Amino acid sequence: MSKKIVYRYNSKYPSIVDLRAKAKSRIPKFAFDYLEGGCNEEWNLAKNESDFDNIVLKPQYLRVSGDIDMSVELFGRRYSAPFGISPIGLQGLMWPNAPEILAKAAAKNDIPYTLSTVSTSSIERIAEVSEGKAWFQLYHPTENRLRDDILRRLATVECPVLVVLVDVPSFGLRYREIKAGLSMPPKMNISNITQAMMRPLWGIKTLQHGIPSFATLKPYMEKGLDLAQLGKFMDRTFTGKVDIEKVKAIRDIWKGALVVKGIASDEDMEAVINIGADGVIVSNHGGRQIDAGESSINSLIHLASNSSYKEKIKIMVDGGIRSGVDLARAHAVGSEFNFMGRPFMYGVGALGDDGGEHTINLFKAQLYQVMQQLTIENVNQFPERLLKM
Repeated sequence: MSKKIVYRYNSKYPSIVDLRAKAKSRIPKFAFDYLEGGCNEEWNLAKNESDFDNIVLKPQYLRVSGDIDMSVELFGRRYSAPFGISPIGLQGLMWPNAPEILAKAAAKNDIPYTLSTVSTSSIERIAEVSEGKAWFQLYHPTENRLRDDILRRLATVECPVLVVLVDVPSFGLRYREIKAGLSMPPKMNISNITQAMMRPLWGIKTLQHGIPSFATLKPYMEKGLDLAQLGKFMDRTFTGKVDIEKVKAIRDIWKGALVVKGIASDEDMEAVINIGADGVIVSNHGGRQIDAGESSINSLIHLASNSSYKEKIKIMVDGGIRSGVDLARAHAVGSEFNFMGRPFMYGVGALGDDGGEHTINLFKAQLYQVMQQLTIENVNQFPERLLKM
């Protein structure tokens, strides 16, 4: 008889759909739209989720099976589950103190949390609350001087994994953000202020933790910048395409694990393998950059089908995962590790300080149940249960 494990979470919110509904009732509309929105008509945003439905798994009920172990070894560390928390910009705008809530929950539960360059907590603070376990996603700065100083700070706190973002040669046209005035930086117009007043708990928490700012970038900003000046600073600092030579320069400097995020083609995959990257995250930036592109899961299916890639680099995926069933599907078609962003923000938006741990346990419980149904013991066996895609 195999040992059964129970993952505890708030039974009022047994799905990501439930968390989303609660979060929407607590987060101001402009901030919720920033979290949810995609680019243009949001076709690719929708495909990120719906294309998972084409992946079908088969159980083998009469198979003798043992204890379930969903842990995964990645870059020299064993994580308790095959998923982590994606980087998201301006997290503290959507729910106050969200980066720290999620980083603490991830560290406690042995999964990776990834801090974005443009999130609202600093490298040093997240390293402290995560006990040095957090990953970092780099928006490549225009100036190498700033890049090198960020890498120095990451090395000082012994960041285990550096993720270089490459899929933002320009910012996507996101109509929801344009209407709400959520450019970089966001502008608080009358409509947004009214929406904030309708979410009093969000307002109280914002006052408690302070107005969100780009904490990691503060050392590089002049003091007392107004919104217009801050906007010019962001445009000046992060305008420019990231090509393979820029990634190679980082590979030459960075001694730890290097992951490239935003890969969706054979050409880019071959390029990052050639410069010695340790992993890729197949992603379309949450459907926020190019509406005519593939869903993340379909890009993964294509890239993971090439066995020569899997022999040389870790292949992970980000985008559209909303359940343990989706996690199972991702592994069945070749993902070695998975990342989710919006579901964890729904968690903290719905449940505040308890939202991170709730969402982690929710995904673990759902994935565990799928593994029981399929009668497998570890995530490497999911491809054996793929029926069609």
